[in-house]
Amino acid sequence: MHKRFVRSFLSNESGATSIEYALIAGIVSICIVGALTQISGILQGTFTTIASHFTAANQ
Repeated sequence: MHKRFVRSFLSNESGATSIEYALIAGIVSICIVGALTQISGILQGTFTTIASHFTAANQ
């Protein structure tokens, strides 16, 4: 009985699949955060430039 339980436990891969999905989701979210961090700096510069052009045009 004990050996059968151990074999069944070791052959069960359903938990490994969920851990793999969690790791993939974590890696994807880290990549998204990194990309958004880079894009936010670029967008901030673009909007600052646009705002300064509007300010200059209104004067």
